[in-house]
Amino acid sequence: MSKNFDEIKFTIEALSGGKNTVIFDDQEMPSIMVPFNSFKYSDVITGGSSNKHHAFSVGGVEKDVLYVSKFQNIVVNNRAYSLAGKDPKVNVDFDQSLTFCRNKGRGWCLTPYALWSAIALWCRKNGTMPRGNNNYGQDHTYTLEKGTPAARDGSNNVTRVLTGSGPNTWSHNWMPDGIFDLNGNVWEWCAGMRIVDGEIQVIPYSNIFDPEVSNGADSTAWKAIMPDGSLVAPGTAGTLKYDSTFKLVTTLTAATGSPSGSYAAMGLQTNLNVPEIAKGLLIYPDEPNGDYGGDYHYWNVEGERLPRCGGAWDNAADAGVFLVSLNAPRSYSNGNLGFRSAYCEL
Repeated sequence: MSKNFDEIKFTIEALSGGKNTVIFDDQEMPSIMVPFNSFKYSDVITGGSSNKHHAFSVGGVEKDVLYVSKFQNIVVNNRAYSLAGKDPKVNVDFDQSLTFCRNKGRGWCLTPYALWSAIALWCRKNGTMPRGNNNYGQDHTYTLEKGTPAARDGSNNVTRVLTGSGPNTWSHNWMPDGIFDLNGNVWEWCAGMRIVDGEIQVIPYSNIFDPEVSNGADSTAWKAIMPDGSLVAPGTAGTLKYDSTFKLVTTLTAATGSPSGSYAAMGLQTNLNVPEIAKGLLIYPDEPNGDYGGDYHYWNVEGERLPRCGGAWDNAADAGVFLVSLNAPRSYSNGNLGFRSAYCEL
């Protein structure tokens, strides 16, 4: 490790009071990370249990802290990096994004969907729902809040902005030491969750941090969720599913469809019990018809669909930490789609 990089780490930690740090990968290259401390469900969900949020369980071991990229990532030498003032990497499909993260060494991974969900619930509970670049370089409601342009479209409208260039309200805690650009700028792939023909499947819980755990289409790590919260083999009768009428159900009414709507207004099959894990993974709102910033959910009930979160520069009111799109296959890539790495000490 170079002396200059040692100084960067010391400076980042000193200026943030230890709320940010620098973690070096297997090439001794730095990423600026935010330690995100564990919490119980009761800390973020009314009536929640005293169990830790599922994001903080890795391989059956509870973790007190996970590390989240402070910024949407760039790619250098096929490795992902979290650095300020950069144009985030885009035009990457799911498997490429995961590979860029895992190339950094043991403990590095594409942000687990469980961890994204935990961050979203934390923001809502603490009254710091992040704003961001969701309206061509500015926030759609707070139009004076802008980032530094990184790219423009053919009409010279701002699209992407430089990572971390917006105001503090664009971070998860509305502070300069927070996680930036979770609302808009570019969509972010997340790992360890998908739907297959409408059935909701997860890789419990943040086990995807383990480099031996595959996120592949044929991985044996995938589990479906029963209404009692137990995890079972995919295809088991009575598991939680999304249907074509924008409802959480256990039996599909149609095998096709791409519904969308406000997360808060998602429908529910009559008399269906919603387990805590489903509320904790943003599968169904813990407070139906509550305030989730107007954020949307999208899905497609045909084939395998993986989660993209947060929205992009043109999603306006739909964008935010509770915006989840499950309508793209793992092969999808776009100039508005990037990713963010995370780290766990294994």
